[in-house]
Amino acid sequence: MVALIFSIADSDKFLDTTARINNFILNNFGWLFSAGTTLMLLTCLFICFHPIGKIKIGGAHAQPFLTKWRWFSIVLCTTIATGIIFWGTAEPLYHLADPPSFSGVEAGSAKAANDAMGYLFLHWTFIPYAIYCLPAVMFALAFYNQQKSFSLHSTLFPLLRNQQQPFLASFIDGICLYALVAGMAASLGAGILTLSGGIRNLTGYESQWLQLVITCLIVGSFILSAVSGLMKGIRILSDINARIFTVLALFILFFGPTLAIVEYAASGLQVFFTTLPEMSLVSILHPEDPWPKSWTTFSWSNWLAWAPITALFLGRLSYGYTVKQFLIFNWILPSLFGMLWMSIFGGMTLDFELTSKLGLGDLLQEQGPESVIYRIFEELPLRYIIAPLFLVTAFLSYVTAADSNTEAMGGISSTGISPDSPTPPTIIKVIWGITIGAVAFIMINMAGIDGIKMLSNLGGLPSLFLIVVINIGLLYLIISKKYKSLS
Repeated sequence: MVALIFSIADSDKFLDTTARINNFILNNFGWLFSAGTTLMLLTCLFICFHPIGKIKIGGAHAQPFLTKWRWFSIVLCTTIATGIIFWGTAEPLYHLADPPSFSGVEAGSAKAANDAMGYLFLHWTFIPYAIYCLPAVMFALAFYNQQKSFSLHSTLFPLLRNQQQPFLASFIDGICLYALVAGMAASLGAGILTLSGGIRNLTGYESQWLQLVITCLIVGSFILSAVSGLMKGIRILSDINARIFTVLALFILFFGPTLAIVEYAASGLQVFFTTLPEMSLVSILHPEDPWPKSWTTFSWSNWLAWAPITALFLGRLSYGYTVKQFLIFNWILPSLFGMLWMSIFGGMTLDFELTSKLGLGDLLQEQGPESVIYRIFEELPLRYIIAPLFLVTAFLSYVTAADSNTEAMGGISSTGISPDSPTPPTIIKVIWGITIGAVAFIMINMAGIDGIKMLSNLGGLPSLFLIVVINIGLLYLIISKKYKSLS
């Protein structure tokens, strides 16, 4: 709230201060982002095959309150937000036009396009979802199996001898609330740009008030959804959104350049798996290259900013399922969906850019990344159906993701939250919703896409430290064999 007031009182000084902090993070902590996220990926892979995977969340007799489809649809739609919609067509163009210098690849070449697909898979699949999974599974075990409090402090239970540490709990929760406000505001900024670009493309309408109206609509919608409760708003919206995602992806696959999409997917997979060791440690191996700072560290920061608070929500959903099932539905399946989506939308974009004269790269620079997907829709059949459907998806994507996190934010800002009484007061959800909307609107109007990236970096660093410690606690739980007491 202090930062919000500062930004309104002196926007130039606020932006300058934010930029300085952002540059400090990129120049000094890139190595930690690489090392920490790689550790998370390896840990998730390890526990898939470890006996801890057999432990049932909530105890041996716990029964799930969500079907597997409901569980998957909620997990999917509350974790990707507007990210895959906004970046699915924009990000590959950036990588095509400006590949990392350490790769030695010529900009605009076929090799640059193949590498771009590999980078999409890097930023939107297994590493990002490992970032979500680790704190979420630890919270689930703490909340349901250990009966710990509804707090991120509870995820550290393997490392804390004295569990009653209210100051530490409040400090951790406060830092993570700040991080999530930054992360959600960054994603909301992307959503606002996507929606305003779509309205401008479909109707030709432009106004200085358009982004403000869109911000108010999104914020109002996810507040209303959060107020309705977990089993109503979130469940209904996620089910609708997951189905729309599927329809859009299949439409593009069959009516777009299908063969090119398949070819780019195959080459992207090859790049992804053969370069994964290098790219997962890219900020350590290539510290002077600006590309990792602009892209990989930015991506990890955005996921990390969401991860701690999202962990509270994802952990609540997992009651009655085993740890291994948790990883399947929170790590593997969403990653595969992200790979499929990026293959279709990224492959289509790269094919159009290299084989047609649409000028998508020029459009990206002149009108912004939000304009690219709507120009592509003009080349596809049923444009006037698909483009509005895409707009609806962009709207619902953020509403669903923000809904779940507003619920969790309200939970750790309240007292008395338990498995039997999981819903926080409405007024707290409203306050958080308004705060997020205000931060997002101010940043995209002051700094545009750069503002989105700065918000992500500012939110990701404190979360990185916490999740690395949570990761260490999980490994200690396994090595000491104390996980057996959780059964």
